[in-house]
Amino acid sequence: MNSIAAKRHFQHTGTEASHRGRKPGARLRGAPRHIRGAPGIRRPRAGRRCNRGAIPATIEDMGNHSERAERIWADIQRIRAEGPVIHNITNYVAMNTTANALLAIGASPVMAHAEEEVEEMTAIARALVINIGTLSTPWIAAMFKAGEAARRNRRPIILDPVGAGATTFRTATARKLLAELRPAILRGNASEIRALADDERSTRGVDSAYQPEDAVEAADRLCARYGCVVAASGAVDVISSGGTTTRVFNGHPMMPKVTGLGCTASALTGAFAAVNQSAREAAVNAMAVMGIAGELAAEDARGPGTFLVRFLDALYRLTESDIRERVQVRES
Repeated sequence: MNSIAAKRHFQHTGTEASHRGRKPGARLRGAPRHIRGAPGIRRPRAGRRCNRGAIPATIEDMGNHSERAERIWADIQRIRAEGPVIHNITNYVAMNTTANALLAIGASPVMAHAEEEVEEMTAIARALVINIGTLSTPWIAAMFKAGEAARRNRRPIILDPVGAGATTFRTATARKLLAELRPAILRGNASEIRALADDERSTRGVDSAYQPEDAVEAADRLCARYGCVVAASGAVDVISSGGTTTRVFNGHPMMPKVTGLGCTASALTGAFAAVNQSAREAAVNAMAVMGIAGELAAEDARGPGTFLVRFLDALYRLTESDIRERVQVRES
């Protein structure tokens, strides 16, 4: 537990007051060893996707760290002030979670996939997020109609190629969307990114069989081929754009235990793209916020169920100090 988390814990439990006047390290007689935060009791650290050694160590890195935190916070403030409408054509599994996450960060979600209305809906939105998680022929037609409307109205498109590489139908659909709609940002796991760049089938359903580092070359090829930013999410998120690679080390191992959080990352990327004209900056900032919210949620979560609730709360309560204290981004 870091000092801030410990302080909050003391304030909520009264542990600090109960130990006032005792020597450091002393333990209350009879205090059960499972009491979190009790002096003298060692509590296992919650696992994270990276250790704190990833925090910038040099003066130059610290300057970059501070600048990144400022840019992330500026985007969050814009989202909260403007409440951009984000049009999502997404899957049944993730609809509720992604809509709540967008509301929590300050955006205004709309989930519409009827062919008869997607063009009008996209025209009033600030970004379009296309997620192919639960594919059907009518939905695919709606995705292309919405995508063309987004291009006409110069709205950023975020494509989440869920399960690309798992089936021929799914992979072909993702590739056609990528080629014809030319999204600003492609966000997927490493297996999906590799499947779109090469004729490779290496997914476990919609889960990845690779780590993001295994997809860096594939991401670079997709960037060059389609002119998009590619964000490969995983233990360390890797964002590729025109020869520049950025790594986001924030996050928590419990995040893959909650279905739909990858889809949520794509939805949040849409919110950031709505307020930031740089697709690369939007992708990096969105992935950092996802990871930071995950870390905050894990501090009090008892399992995946409570984690999801606390994740939404973390997005809603996110502060500038949270960003400054936790952001771990390396650019190369």
